[in-house]
Amino acid sequence: MKNLSCLAGLMVFVMLAAVSNSFAQDNSLSKKEKKDGWVLLFDGTSLTNWRTFKNIPGNWAAKDGMLCSEKPINKENPDILSNDVYENFELQVDWKLSPQGNSGILYHVTEDYDATFYSGPEYQLIDDEGFPEKIQDWQKTGANYAMNPPMVKAYNAPGTWNHTLIIVNHGHVEHWLNGKKVVEYEMWSDEWKKNKESGKWKDAPGYGASKSGHIAFQASHSGVDGTGVCFRNIKIKKLN
Repeated sequence: MKNLSCLAGLMVFVMLAAVSNSFAQDNSLSKKEKKDGWVLLFDGTSLTNWRTFKNIPGNWAAKDGMLCSEKPINKENPDILSNDVYENFELQVDWKLSPQGNSGILYHVTEDYDATFYSGPEYQLIDDEGFPEKIQDWQKTGANYAMNPPMVKAYNAPGTWNHTLIIVNHGHVEHWLNGKKVVEYEMWSDEWKKNKESGKWKDAPGYGASKSGHIAFQASHSGVDGTGVCFRNIKIKKLN
């Protein structure tokens, strides 16, 4: 019995060490990433690099190594912005959405309008299967919201982690999800202008007009647990 107890204790120690090591690797940069120019935007414990849209009081928090929107259901919570602005970049983010959740990652955001999405294109995050309302293809996860639907289905189920890569390089934009390219488009091209003028943004003159801006995370519009969405491993690399 003593040997079994020792073995059980050893197994628990190994499991705890593995979990601890996993947390230690989150929200950090490797030597290679630092050399390649990546910058960490979230350290897992503070909101140092972030503030709310137009500094409106909000309910975002750093907890358990995650940046989370803690909006109670049916209450407002402003989107959260990077302090710095970016023009050409690669952005990597891990995110986890609550069941029935609806959120987004926006870029080239300005504060000239009443909401982030009136200026910045949005990488859509949503519970494709469980959202309580019918959604169109241009609303599905990975889409350039209201502009370009995802080419393939690549998202993981709500409550599990997904990995997003967004590349913005002199108007050429790529959305990647869990290692698959889901959207590719050219900002300000004839096709882009046609999509804008015939869709949801036809009366939003500031949409996509800025060539640089903040990164923004959207507070979830819904979610059965009231938390909505969490992010971690947020890192960015500027492109020349």
